[in-house]
Formats: sequence, structure tokens, C-alpha cells
Amino acid sequence: MRTLMLMRHAKSDWDASYGADHDRPLSQRGVRSARLMGRVMAGAELIPDLVISSTAIRARTTAQLAAESGAWACSIDLEPGFYGTGPDTVLTLASKAPDVDRLMLVGHQPTWSLLVEKLTGARADMKTASVAIIDMMIETWAELETVQGILISLHHPRAYFGSEWDDAP
Repeated sequence: MRTLMLMRHAKSDWDASYGADHDRPLSQRGVRSARLMGRVMAGAELIPDLVISSTAIRARTTAQLAAESGAWACSIDLEPGFYGTGPDTVLTLASKAPDVDRLMLVGHQPTWSLLVEKLTGARADMKTASVAIIDMMIETWAELETVQGILISLHHPRAYFGSEWDDAP
């Protein structure tokens, strides 16, 4: 069995100065949420063995902040194919992941909600910085495209604001 963790990027800053949509940064709330979710995942002993993130600034920064705050000792690989694509392409790309037990993918809406539904049959509201935990009955990630999983939990940062993991005043 493998665990797939899907994380949507944290809240972006629509008022920031940026060129293309790909370069839109996180808002202050997004930074707080990304850090918070890193600590939440660590506290729940759900630390990924590998993170693969979209190359978009907001997704990449979300992954980096979560990993730093949660003290995750995993590498973060960047995948340009996660930006502006659909669930089938994400699954094809993720099926090439190396042999790790817990794989986290960081990306965008509406693809991430559609991906949860495609993999589990369950609808999930993938709000910014949310993390869906999906158990997959597979031996290798190469099987990812052909097997249904079970949505184990869905974590929204707002549920943890003011908790022991939130270091904001």
C-alpha cells in the first residue's frame, strides 16, 4: 500500500506585482497556511517521502514552506506538467515517481478536486493549502492510473488556526 497526499497551493496574492499567472506569489495568509500545514502533517506523522510540485511560484513556495516548517527531510521535485493540466496528465506524470511509500503532489484547482474524485469517487473541496490523504492499494506508483484509492482524510488549514500547530499571534 502507498499513500498519496494531494496538496493544493496556499492562497495567492492577486494584488501583488507579477507578470504571468505562473509567477503569482503567495499572500501573507497563504504563507501562514503553508507553514501551518507543514507542521500539521508532521504532527499527524504524515510526512511525505517525496514532494513533487507544480513549477508555479505559488505551488512551489507552498511546498517549500510546508517542508521547512514541518521539518520534512524529503526532496522537492518540480514538475512543469502539473501547471494548467487535468487529472489524467497528473496521474501519468505521478506514475513515474520513484519507489517511495508517501508521495505528495502540490498543484492547482480545479485539477486537484477532480483528481480526488477520480481516484476515490469522493468529492473533496480542495480549498487553498488543503491536503487530501489517499490510501492506494498499489505496489508501485506505476499502477496509479489503474487503481481506485480511499480518501482517508482531508485537512483544511482553517481547521487548525489557533491550534497547537499555529504559531501566528
